[in-house]
Amino acid sequence: MWWRILTIFLAFALLGAHFLRYGQTLLCALFVVAPILLIFRHRFVAHFLQMVLLSSAVFVWGLSGYDYVQIRIAMDAPWLKLSLIMSAVTMFTIGASICCHGIQKRRAQQN
Repeated sequence: MWWRILTIFLAFALLGAHFLRYGQTLLCALFVVAPILLIFRHRFVAHFLQMVLLSSAVFVWGLSGYDYVQIRIAMDAPWLKLSLIMSAVTMFTIGASICCHGIQKRRAQQN
């Protein structure tokens, strides 16, 4: 179970770093602190974090990746490696959301 929590924390830290890059320190702090909510054993918490990760995968990594690749193509710069990296980050975030589902199932079995 510890590896699920670590994966979730890393995904949120990565999202926080993305927002910190653009100077949005409040969003960065919210994303970095969000996994601490897992201390509360309510199933809504894990479900909420799962939905945040899924929506972030689409609206943060998906849209950012698309924009970055389009900029590279317009500048006639290499873009394939960037698209692979952004796809990997998106898949990692989706995998972290699946870890949230695993935490939900595990906690339901313990009750």
